[in-house]
Amino acid sequence: MKSSSTNFIKRLKKQKEDALEYIIDAYLPLVKTIATKILHNMKRQDIDECINDVFLTVWQNAHQFQGDAQDFKKWIGMIAKYKAIDRYRQTEKQMAREQVDGPLEHKASSLQTDRFIIQREDKNEILLAISQLAEIDRDIFIMKYYLELSNQEIAENLSLSKAAVDNRLYRGKKILATNTKLKERFL
Repeated sequence: MKSSSTNFIKRLKKQKEDALEYIIDAYLPLVKTIATKILHNMKRQDIDECINDVFLTVWQNAHQFQGDAQDFKKWIGMIAKYKAIDRYRQTEKQMAREQVDGPLEHKASSLQTDRFIIQREDKNEILLAISQLAEIDRDIFIMKYYLELSNQEIAENLSLSKAAVDNRLYRGKKILATNTKLKERFL
């Protein structure tokens, strides 16, 4: 029996390889888009390894999944997002270690260092503010401003209408605008 859009979840939970093949064929474009958006400045090899990690995680954790095909699309999208973020962090740490071990002549100027610290603090402040939003709004903001997906892509990934995404972004921006430091960023 071959996997199809109606039975691939059941077959995946039974660890049938044809279900994994179906998932790779059906969801590779989504996973690849998410991984590439997050890891856009990484090597192609890092992106490919991240994509492989996503499908391995899906295979290993299939028994935990509860839901239908739409829920599965959201689930694999979130796995891809978090795997890509993890890969990004690992690569950044590795690059930082290599720079520390390398020659000291490549030290950044104090101005560049100050800029980097300010950007990191701004990013942390924004993430903290976004984390106070409802889960769906938080996902929308991360997809919009960190993954740089269009409103239409966000709507498709979350099974919402584009108008719903637009409204949630508008309302979320108004909430975030109560923080004066964030007001200039979003409005």
